[in-house]
Amino acid sequence: MNQATPHVGATVATFTQLLSSTRRGARLARLLAVTELRSWDVSQDLTERAELVVAELAANAVLHGRVPGRCFRLALAHDPPAGRLRIEVSDARGDLRPFSRPTNTDPLGTTGRGLTLVTALADHWDCVPYPPSGKTVRANLLDTIP
Repeated sequence: MNQATPHVGATVATFTQLLSSTRRGARLARLLAVTELRSWDVSQDLTERAELVVAELAANAVLHGRVPGRCFRLALAHDPPAGRLRIEVSDARGDLRPFSRPTNTDPLGTTGRGLTLVTALADHWDCVPYPPSGKTVRANLLDTIP
């Protein structure tokens, strides 16, 4: 059974959850992230941006990082004094790394905009290995409201 592991440290609040690599799991990741951020009294602006970033990264983990029988992991870390939120989504497919959408793709296409949206909403994002064979896509969001 999946179980959330919230942890509130001296200044940084964290949350980690394993989710099934399904569309339902991606939707649940978004809902859990919003619920957790609201419980931490994160600003509305930061919560709304984080909701979209989690939705995109979780959808990518399900669509492109799925390995049958393996879950994906959502992790949140909020540092209120720094006004920073880190979102991490880890999946089992380290061989498929994310890349930004080429500019010459079909503007009316129905896929390929997720990381463009993440780039627009996050202050920084990157991808790192997640041992033994997966990857973690990380996005940092700064709170624009003091």
